[in-house]
Amino acid sequence: MRNNNYSAAVIISLILHALLLVALLWGTDFSMDKPKQSGNTIQAVVVDPALVNQQAQRIRQERENAKKAEQDRLRRLEQQAAQLEKQRQAEEKRLRELKANKLKAEKEAREAEKERQRVAAERKKAAEEKRKADEAAKVAKAQAAKAEAERKAKQEAARKAEQERQRKLAEQRKAEEAARKAEEARKAKEAERKRAEAAAKKAEQARKEAERKAAEARELQRQQEAALNDMFAGLEAETEQRGGARGQFIADEAKRYGSIYKQMIQQNLLVDQSFFGKECVIRMRLSANGLLLDASEDGGDATLCRAAKAAVVKVSQFPMPEDPAVVEKLRSIRLTVSPE
Repeated sequence: MRNNNYSAAVIISLILHALLLVALLWGTDFSMDKPKQSGNTIQAVVVDPALVNQQAQRIRQERENAKKAEQDRLRRLEQQAAQLEKQRQAEEKRLRELKANKLKAEKEAREAEKERQRVAAERKKAAEEKRKADEAAKVAKAQAAKAEAERKAKQEAARKAEQERQRKLAEQRKAEEAARKAEEARKAKEAERKRAEAAAKKAEQARKEAERKAAEARELQRQQEAALNDMFAGLEAETEQRGGARGQFIADEAKRYGSIYKQMIQQNLLVDQSFFGKECVIRMRLSANGLLLDASEDGGDATLCRAAKAAVVKVSQFPMPEDPAVVEKLRSIRLTVSPE
């Protein structure tokens, strides 16, 4: 911040000196005519330094106000993108829960089917037992010599067998009803999952739209600053040497943080044997506090790039320095990832 104030002071000083020099040259007579004998009155144009300084301060204040307003708007867009990202994560969690519920419903349906098969088997067994009982009754009828008590006992056995058959038939119907309800519950959960996926897709589209608007705002700010920088390019030429050390510091810091980011990505990279000897170039866009806004492939092996992008998303938050100039340089960074 002190360097920026110092540069602004130098620029204002140079503007004042330039205006004073122009005023002096304007009031000077450079004609080659011989001087006349009669005395002439010399007129001088006086430039009010206070007025020039006031105008310079007004221009600088307007520029700072515009820059602050644009930064506030960018901050709001970044907050909106962060909120949309939080909504997207909540929807993903909801989808995972719906998937778990679906698996539970399918398990219950399978268990209901097993129960139905068991009841069917018992029903078949009961039918077989009834058939045997009927055969026994026929044998008993054919054997007229057997006692009436034995006949009644066999009839009672047949009656109980029929009762058991009816009971098992009722259980089978109950199991079939349970299976039907389980299927209806599964279909309802599937419909809910699809609605949740649609909501997640809509939230993702909104997040991308917010990121696009933020990118457009940053580009507009860059163009405005470039235009202002072009206006003062001539005056800033003398201060360029002073800014050389500052530029080297910013470049070194950006390179150091880039190495940190690369380490964080490689720590979360799922390495496959086929990745060794290959590279992937990843371009990341970060918010001012290091939140990942976007990650895209910028060249390299496609399979490795997919794994690298997954590792970037897993990190999601990257550390940022305190220097605003270094932060601005890190907000759009290009890294080369290769397994070690």
